[in-house]
Amino acid sequence: MNKKYLYIAAMMVLTSLHVAAQETYENAKIASTDLNGTARYVGMGGAMEALGADISTISTNPAGIGLFRKSYFGATFGIVTQQDASSFAGNGKTKLSFDQAGFVYSGRAGLESYVNFAFNYHKSRNFNHILSVADRLDNASQNKVTYLKAINEVLYNTHGGVIDLDDPQSACNQLDDIYANNLNYDYIKNTWYAFPMDNYTMDRAHKGYISEYDINLSGNINDRVYLGFTVGIYDVTYRHFGEYTESEGGIQRVFVADDRHIDGSGFDIKAGVIFRPIEESALRFGLSVSTPTWYSLKSSNNTDVILNDYERKTANNNDVYEFKLYTPWKFGLSAGHTIGSMLALGLSYEYSDYGSLDSRYNTGSSYNWYYDSYSESSESDKEMNRHTERTLKGVSTIKVGAEMRPIPEMKVRLGYNYVSPKYEKEGFKDGTIASTGSYISSATDYTNWEETHRITCGLGYAFGPLDLSVAYQYSTTNGQFSPFMNGIFRNDLISDENIARPVSVSDKRHQIMMTLGYTF
Repeated sequence: MNKKYLYIAAMMVLTSLHVAAQETYENAKIASTDLNGTARYVGMGGAMEALGADISTISTNPAGIGLFRKSYFGATFGIVTQQDASSFAGNGKTKLSFDQAGFVYSGRAGLESYVNFAFNYHKSRNFNHILSVADRLDNASQNKVTYLKAINEVLYNTHGGVIDLDDPQSACNQLDDIYANNLNYDYIKNTWYAFPMDNYTMDRAHKGYISEYDINLSGNINDRVYLGFTVGIYDVTYRHFGEYTESEGGIQRVFVADDRHIDGSGFDIKAGVIFRPIEESALRFGLSVSTPTWYSLKSSNNTDVILNDYERKTANNNDVYEFKLYTPWKFGLSAGHTIGSMLALGLSYEYSDYGSLDSRYNTGSSYNWYYDSYSESSESDKEMNRHTERTLKGVSTIKVGAEMRPIPEMKVRLGYNYVSPKYEKEGFKDGTIASTGSYISSATDYTNWEETHRITCGLGYAFGPLDLSVAYQYSTTNGQFSPFMNGIFRNDLISDENIARPVSVSDKRHQIMMTLGYTF
C-alpha cells in the first residue's frame, strides 16, 4: 500500500454530488421554507391564513384569496443581510431580493359571492448564507473517519460492497480510495492507522433560491364560507462553495475546495377553507393542507484536494445526476378576527413532519408513443430514509400578528413566529449507512439547528387605489456545528475514538422589504 503521504483530505467525496442531495442534511435545506411574501404579510408575521385578503396566503391557505372583492396587483422588493458574517469567495452578506409579484382577478358570482383567480410568484427559500468555523481537533481528523469505517467494515464502495484495506483498489469512491491508499501501517500492532490533526477551519458560502409560482382558484359562498385551491410550481437553484483545511504542527496538511450545484423543479397542490361560524361576528377559522412537493432534481460537483501542499487530487463531474425528493405533508389551523376597521388579529399554526422526507433514486424511464412523452420511475432510498427518521422530526410553526389602523389611510403591523427545531439534538451525518447517500458525499460536516424566532413589524399607507407597505423582519437561529461524525470504534485489534467537539454557530438575518400594490 502506498504510504508516501501521511495525511489525507478531509471530505468523504471527490466525485459527483448525486448522493449529497440524497442525504438527510442536504435534503432538509431544500425542504425548508422562509417567511416571505408581501410586506403586509411579513409585517404581520404571516398570521393571515384565516384573515385572508392578502395574495401571499395563496401558498399557505388558498381560501384566503376568496376574501378579495376587488382585483389586485402587487410586487415586492427587499434587502436581506446576514449579521456577523464576513464576505467569502466573492459572496457578500447583503443581497438585493425580488420577493414577490402577482395579481388577483375578482369576479362577482352572486349578490354576496365571488369567484377569484390569482397568480403569484414568491421566493419561498433564500439559500444565501455564509458560515465560518474554526476549532481544535485534539488528535481527531477527517481521514480517521475513513480509517475507523474501514476497520469496522462499514466503508462501502458505490456498489454497496465493503472496501477491504488489503485491497484498497476495490474502492469506487475516489476520495475514500485515496484515504485507504494513504493510511499507514503499524508493523508491531499489525494494523493500519491514521494520523491525528491539531485543528481545522471551514468557510462556506451558499447562494440561490427556490422560486414558487402559484395558480389559484377560489371563491366564497354567501360571505360565510371561503374555499381555495392552489397548484404550486417550484424552481430550485442552489450553489455551494466551501473550503476546508486541517493542520498539524502549525502546517496546513489538507486543503479541500468543494463547488457543487443543485437545480431542478417540483410541484405541489394546496387546498384550504375559511368559515365564519357566527353570521353576526367577524371571527373566522381556517383549515389548510398541502401535499408533498414532488421535486425532480439534478446535481454536479467539482472538488479539489491538496495533500501536504504538493499532491493535488482533482475530480470533475461533467455528467448530471438526476434524482427525486418528496417533502412532507403540511397541515394548518388558523383563526382571525377584526374589530371594526381599526384592528385585525391573526393566529396560525402549521405542522410538518420532516422525518418523513423521502429521498428517492431514479430507476428508469419509459416512452409513451401515443402521447409522445417520457415518464420516470423511482424508488425510496430506504436506508437513508431510516436515517432521516432518526435525525429529523416534526416541526411546529406558530405565527401571531396584528394590524392597527390609527387613521383610515395608515396601517401599523406587528408579528412574531416560533419555529420548533427540525433536528434531533443527537443527530449526525452518518457516513456508515449502506446507501448511495453515503457512497459518495461532497461534505461530512453538519449543523443541528435549533428553534427559529422571527420578529416583524411594518407600515402601510393608502393613496387611493395605490398602497405602499414596508416591513422589517429579524430572524435568529442557533445551532451546533460538527466537521464530521464522531465515533468510538472497537474490534479485535484496536480500540480508538475520533471526537471533534461541536461548535456553537448562529444565523441572524435582517430583512427590509417594500410592496407597491394597486386595487381596481
